[in-house]
Amino acid sequence: MQYQAPIDLLKNRTILVTGATDGIGREAAFTYARHGARLILLGRNQQKLDHLSAEIHHKFGQFPSIFKIDFALANADDYQELTKHIALVAPAIDGVLHNAGMLGKILPLMETPPTLWQQVMKVNLEAPFLLTQAIMPILLRAEKASLIFTTSSVGRQGREGWGAYAMSKFATEGMVQVLAEELTDTTVRVNCINPGGTRTQMRANAYPNEDSLKLKTPSEIMPLYLWLMGDDSINAQGESFDAQPGRKPGPAA
Repeated sequence: MQYQAPIDLLKNRTILVTGATDGIGREAAFTYARHGARLILLGRNQQKLDHLSAEIHHKFGQFPSIFKIDFALANADDYQELTKHIALVAPAIDGVLHNAGMLGKILPLMETPPTLWQQVMKVNLEAPFLLTQAIMPILLRAEKASLIFTTSSVGRQGREGWGAYAMSKFATEGMVQVLAEELTDTTVRVNCINPGGTRTQMRANAYPNEDSLKLKTPSEIMPLYLWLMGDDSINAQGESFDAQPGRKPGPAA
């Protein structure tokens, strides 16, 4: 996608990013800050959050609001408590990027331990659902808000070995479609992004023998993340977008 975002695209807007300390989430945090957004960053590692906050302050002059939360351990009450703290720093939220995710292991579905299946579902499906449910009242206060979920090609066409992860992404696509129908008459729009093969640690875990230099970097796929967060995508609702259109799924050739 060759979208060229104006530098003030997100000026005076508050954007929340989950999984903000690594990979695509980290790049999105810097990208949104560069385009004027005030940031709320969620992650499970306090030291990484502190370091990221200091970097963003050094580059852009703002201290993001940071909150530590481990999606693998959190329950519904934790998300409600988190929302109370978020509401103190952000009376309204203009956008959310649900980026945090868990790969699990690449192995046959019938060999997947139930505990691993449950953990992948908890991080990839339950967490974005419960967080969205908790913060929806704050999203609805915004003049217009964009809610972005993360999907995958294996969440559209099942593939051998991707078991729990694929199932979590199939469910994410369904959640986005249901939410889009339910939010049609509100100021909140909801869509999802398939980033495609990207140079991240999660990708390296999935394909340890792949040549990462043949993959796009997180910064190279940011145009779509900007477009969906800004007003130019105001009519997009309930859609699933590819950050790398035309890319063949699977390891880099």
